[in-house]
Amino acid sequence: MLITGLVFALAGLMFAVAATTSQGTDLRAQRATELRDLVHQRSDGVDALEAQVVDRRRNVDDLTSGRSGDPQVAALVSRTAELAGAAGLVSVTGPGLRVALDDAPHRDPSDPLWQAVSANDVIVHQSDVQAVVNALWRGGAVAVQIMDQRLIATSAIRCVGNTLLLQGRVYSPPFVITATGPVKAMRSALRTDPTVKGYRAWARAVGLGYDVQRLARITIPAYEGPVTMAQSLPSE
Repeated sequence: MLITGLVFALAGLMFAVAATTSQGTDLRAQRATELRDLVHQRSDGVDALEAQVVDRRRNVDDLTSGRSGDPQVAALVSRTAELAGAAGLVSVTGPGLRVALDDAPHRDPSDPLWQAVSANDVIVHQSDVQAVVNALWRGGAVAVQIMDQRLIATSAIRCVGNTLLLQGRVYSPPFVITATGPVKAMRSALRTDPTVKGYRAWARAVGLGYDVQRLARITIPAYEGPVTMAQSLPSE
């Protein structure tokens, strides 16, 4: 009985304190009102920030399109547009070549040839991919793409085992290189390049893949990755 009386006494004290604090008002309703007001304040703040973003974006658009009226800005925009093509930042459409390099298919372990070579001898290497790309450039290629990525001056080609690392992505063979430009000149460059010739000879011996197709019309998309001057071509 003593414990029950003490519980009732504490409960009464709590009700008295709550009544004094609320001063006759509903505390839950007051809190709901405060939260609603806070939400409205935050919403107004978001609207103001969005208006600032729209204004800043309009200023950027004016500068990049040369509408600011500043002749220096207009000249820079024009010069940037002229260099975009050479930098690989616009798509290119035209006739071209597609070269596919592939690892040799697996053979029966008892095959004498298979016993005479190592795993490293029957896969496509970075130097093979790079040789094809270089030959295409020398043949006058306007744009070159490996797999689904456009190459630019700072693109680095790297192979680890039989996988290709290019601009942060990993690819498995076959490795497909596509180029648009003067088809005859690019094909001739592939035929005469000493490294590509060596690859073809070894491909015939061990079964590596080498296929060249002429494309009447191909579109190589613009490069969309980050452009930095810190990239380099690592050695294999």
